[in-house]
Amino acid sequence: MKTFKIAVAGGGSTYTPGIVKALMLKKQEFPVSEIRLYDINEERQRKVALITEKVVQEFNPNVKISATTDPKQAFEGADFIFAQLRVGGNAMREKDEKIPFSNGVVGQETCGPGGMAYGMRTIGPMLELCDFAAEYAPDAWIINYSNPAAIVAEAIRKMRPNARILNICDMPIGMMLRMAEIIGCEYDEIEVDYFGLNHFGWFTDVYVKGESRMGELREYMSEHGLVTPEQSKDLQHSDIDWIKAHTNVAKMLKLFPEYLPSSYLQYYLIPKTIVEQQNPEYTRANRVMDNREQNLFDSIEHLEQTGEFKEGFKVGVHGTFIVDVAMSIAFDQRKRFLLIVENNGAIPNLPADAMVEIPAYVTSRGPEPVRLEPIGLFYKGLIEQQLASEKLLVEASLEGSYQKALQAFALNKTFPSVEVAKTVLDELIEANKEFWPALN
Repeated sequence: MKTFKIAVAGGGSTYTPGIVKALMLKKQEFPVSEIRLYDINEERQRKVALITEKVVQEFNPNVKISATTDPKQAFEGADFIFAQLRVGGNAMREKDEKIPFSNGVVGQETCGPGGMAYGMRTIGPMLELCDFAAEYAPDAWIINYSNPAAIVAEAIRKMRPNARILNICDMPIGMMLRMAEIIGCEYDEIEVDYFGLNHFGWFTDVYVKGESRMGELREYMSEHGLVTPEQSKDLQHSDIDWIKAHTNVAKMLKLFPEYLPSSYLQYYLIPKTIVEQQNPEYTRANRVMDNREQNLFDSIEHLEQTGEFKEGFKVGVHGTFIVDVAMSIAFDQRKRFLLIVENNGAIPNLPADAMVEIPAYVTSRGPEPVRLEPIGLFYKGLIEQQLASEKLLVEASLEGSYQKALQAFALNKTFPSVEVAKTVLDELIEANKEFWPALN
């Protein structure tokens, strides 16, 4: 059986050990000969590599693993490039969240002004990554987790239309896992119908072994959201941010009960509630740094001092999803996933060049999107407004246009007014001087 070479762009991410462990757990079905970690932050990557190497040694010491800041060494001859860039790190994520909150606006890493700031930082490095792949690994598939996925996907569609890339997001998978818990089935027994943009979509039906369970889920989620019965028993030790998000699903569903909303729609449909629920002095970025990041680096420090390997991380859906997608490409499995793809008529009454998130079958030649029915006017209107905001932001970044950036912010539903949008944009420009193109 063929063995595969995997490059991980963003090798210093806290998610890297989990992705590598997910690869190792699939070593029989998806044999890997080499894993190369690539990051521009050499010291951070060195530390993450220490624990990642331990994972490989535990499961398959024959796999060669290396870490580099040289793109040629990282990508040359790779079969797959797993991309998970966080440009500016968690320090900039904290600013993405706190600057909007200081102005009474949603502060979130991928949605609203925080996501737009993150997008403006990520477009250039992602285009550069596509160029590295084209030069050093022209046959490789890039499987991209880098956020905000909708903005990144639009920039690549526009500027690198021939790139061999699949843009994915594990948020719908996380929701499906909770749906499986709620209705009492296994995750792999669920199949969904879904439409929208990334972090801006709706489940229109949920099937278990071909039978719709939509009515049952709608009834439960209207009351409890996505908080599962098991979570309800011990809310004290659950992730507070996700408990709020999953509870807010019930609020949205009571307002618009036709479909099951993505939990991220809360930032656009009930932004006032979101702002009221948050502590603007201690945001999700702080919680991630104080928990997931701290746990991993504590385990790395323990390894360096004692030689004892403690994981300090989990595989989670982030790792398993990207590996499953790679396997479907590698072996032409034609598995059905939710992907971000160019519309091209899949949703008949949305623009052909919209990067939509819909079901698609993943083959060795790429995705084969499922054709859907026209969507209702309410959903079409919401999606087209958000789509226009994302497209204008990409144009602003590529053209260095302040006016288009302001238009993008003005269209985003997280803002109460254009005046507030301008204030937040100007503060984010100042905070992102090191990363954004100049806007004139």
